[in-house]
Amino acid sequence: MSENQNLLAEQRRTLILDEVRRRGGVRVNELTRKLGVSDMTVRRDLDALARQGVLEKVHGGAVPVVEASTHEPGFEAKSGLEPTAKEDIARAAAELVSPGAAIALSGGTTTFALAHRLVDVPDLTVVTNSVRVADVFHAAQRTSGARQGAATVVLTGGVRTPSDSLVGPVADQAIAALHFDLLFLGVHGISVEAGLSTPNLAEAETNRRLVQSARRVVVVADHTKWGTVGLSSFASLEQVDTLVTDSGLPREARAEVSEHLRRLVVAGEPAEL
Repeated sequence: MSENQNLLAEQRRTLILDEVRRRGGVRVNELTRKLGVSDMTVRRDLDALARQGVLEKVHGGAVPVVEASTHEPGFEAKSGLEPTAKEDIARAAAELVSPGAAIALSGGTTTFALAHRLVDVPDLTVVTNSVRVADVFHAAQRTSGARQGAATVVLTGGVRTPSDSLVGPVADQAIAALHFDLLFLGVHGISVEAGLSTPNLAEAETNRRLVQSARRVVVVADHTKWGTVGLSSFASLEQVDTLVTDSGLPREARAEVSEHLRRLVVAGEPAEL
């Protein structure tokens, strides 16, 4: 990290969190020196990150939160994490969608951001197990009224998870009967060894069905998901066609992931084949 008096709060907090995760902990005086801000500013940033549950404050600094592989944050908690990266990813992912396509969007805050980018794409058929994603399209239709080319939205049934996804046998059966051109998949964690994973066993099975029903699988995941492993794996990296991520993904991770899937898109940068 380099000193920068003009960093926005969100940028500072992203840098702080990256530093904490990379080093396994950091002291307040180190952060004030590296960021060029006051102790009070750093402590406020640490308080905000601790409220989000992504680090733990200790005397004189902060350390990472070690989460159980079964821990599943709620939608609101995840919404506050990496908002700029998610918007960048959504913008890049939306460019992969053509008018008239049949697409699926899984649950998650990144797919939620993507849904906002897709409401004006004409003649889409959208299959989703996300209550939040469905609400985006329905709200757009209520606001603009009935219009030619508005998306047709299919919301699966199922049991609601903390992240507002619908999972379980009802969702699985509905998805198994469908076929879509593109699946945009949000994930809890992604790694070479575990592939795509989630802490929710029922959601893992529903995600498997989504992957099986898609001609192409596009994972939308910010850089903090790399190296995270949930309780249940539901797909290997070889089953992924494209990963859309942000510029925070380290170079070594980019090299690793590129060996296992067809295409890597880093939002704001030229796509790597």
